[in-house]
Amino acid sequence: MAIEAAAGAMQPVMAFALVGALGVGSQWIAWRLRMPAIVLMLVAGIIIGPVLGIFDPARDIGPLMGPIISIAVAIILFEGGLTLNFHSLQDAVKGVRRLVFIGAPLGWLTSTLALRYGAELSWESATVFGGIMIVTGPTVIAPLLRTARLSRRPAALLQWEAIVNDPIGALAAVLAFSVVSALHTNLTAGDAILELVVGIGFATVIGWAGGYGLARAFKRAWVPEYMKVPVLFALLLCVFAVSDAVLHESGLLAVTIMGIVIANSNLPSYDELRRFKEHATVLLVSGVFILLAAGLDVVALAQLDMRAVYFVFLVILVARPLTVFVSLLGSGLPWREQVLVAFTGPRGVVLVAVAGLFGDRLLGLGFADAALIAPLAFVLVAITVVLHGFTLKPFARFLGLTGAASPGVLIVGGSTWTTAFAEALKKAEVPVLMTDPNYGNLRSARGAGIETFSGDILSEAAEHRLELVSYASIIAATSNDSYNTLVATDLAPEFGRGNVFQVMREKTDSARHQLPRTLGGAKFGPQETHRGLDRLVRLGWTFRTTRLSEEFTFEQWREDRTTSALVARISPTGEIKLIRRDDEVKGAPDVCIIALRPPGDDVPDGPDQPLTDS
Repeated sequence: MAIEAAAGAMQPVMAFALVGALGVGSQWIAWRLRMPAIVLMLVAGIIIGPVLGIFDPARDIGPLMGPIISIAVAIILFEGGLTLNFHSLQDAVKGVRRLVFIGAPLGWLTSTLALRYGAELSWESATVFGGIMIVTGPTVIAPLLRTARLSRRPAALLQWEAIVNDPIGALAAVLAFSVVSALHTNLTAGDAILELVVGIGFATVIGWAGGYGLARAFKRAWVPEYMKVPVLFALLLCVFAVSDAVLHESGLLAVTIMGIVIANSNLPSYDELRRFKEHATVLLVSGVFILLAAGLDVVALAQLDMRAVYFVFLVILVARPLTVFVSLLGSGLPWREQVLVAFTGPRGVVLVAVAGLFGDRLLGLGFADAALIAPLAFVLVAITVVLHGFTLKPFARFLGLTGAASPGVLIVGGSTWTTAFAEALKKAEVPVLMTDPNYGNLRSARGAGIETFSGDILSEAAEHRLELVSYASIIAATSNDSYNTLVATDLAPEFGRGNVFQVMREKTDSARHQLPRTLGGAKFGPQETHRGLDRLVRLGWTFRTTRLSEEFTFEQWREDRTTSALVARISPTGEIKLIRRDDEVKGAPDVCIIALRPPGDDVPDGPDQPLTDS
């Protein structure tokens, strides 16, 4: 029960501040604890809402609640559409096509049956709600994929299905409700279907026109750089609002199409736009989930009984797997990927928002059981979010569909010293990949059994062929300082700036050659240029791995090795951390350290050190 002292209304500005702080704070804590962020956001919202009564969206935000969620969902779907570049599909295109064209109608049917025979809703309520349940929640999938680090193809399948099917689910609910309304009011079925067709057609046209017009304006430099994001947001809101005015919920389809058109227009500023949208989406997803959980209607939830349990059981273990397996039958996708997609169907904000809307409309038509639609939707969202939040990563790892259990190192540049370092990593059982545009530069690495990729790491071929989720750190280590800086700057948003390194640049003391601090990565290990590191290795310096213990501590290792340069630290769990110049290195039993050591350094590393001097 809510605390009485907290029952007073909160000022809207304070309410927005609270939602933002809890949403972003939950994501940060989840990152620190390596937990699913969505679970923490739901818990935080429930605590400040139904449990403590500190925040009630309906009371503290009032009529703004609906429009805020609608606009947030529209922006989230648009950002999702921006990620759907057709070049990124490749071998997943057949599976995505099947999940959309076969999976959507089949999912509507199986969900309707689960609602009719599991939750025991009427056929009318089950059909409308079943259409909404086509969606699998892009607001949930994106954070889960970021945490689980899935392989490229299953991640693409889940992401495309969630984003494309989201507006389809909303429109399916519109279609079902139109038919129900025609059967129970004076509206004819022909008029209802005509309104739906016109609305969908208009949404498709205005979404395509908005995306095409914006891309054309950006390419022809009709919009200055500093106004591109504001113009993008303004047009997005206009497209959503105009389409929604013609047919309710069609705005979701319009903004999704607009995002996909822009994503496939080859805009020069596309990456900057997408990254900004990603940042905005993190804020919106956080806020919407806090609002969703805080606004939970406990009274409506109390109406549920064991039928809700049967319903959730049927959706997760019968309806979803059956839909996916039938859709992907004969697609040629490996069975492991089909199993992962079949048992991964989290629902999100769109389901709850649209379900609540149509539940109220069905109540207005006299269907008393429609009062159960909103609480059933929330229960399904909460259970699937928690279930998949905690199980997706271990389940995918069990199926062999994630990156390496301990993400490794990606080395850009083949040379004598990078090959020597890669060999040391391999002996320490750290995944390592070496890339170079010059095939000949990788000859020594291939001879040493190092995994290689001949090509530009920034090319589309690398993006499509390499499983970058298997690598947590990257070292730009070619002989070209400018290229190293480009690689480090371009890949920093994907790997995180703290995990991007490059060898020290030549001529760094000259003011004319110094680059801004915002460009490039951290200096890698030894304070030497590429040429200097190659020279040291040719003079006999070697990368050696040492395992620490209680008898042989880091302080003892360091005492007699003042000339050695620390390069990396490997935790007992196999997690590698490349050493920065100003890092404070902490040793512990079973920790391995990799250092570049001079020739003739024969000081013993302590007793029983199996990885010593490897």
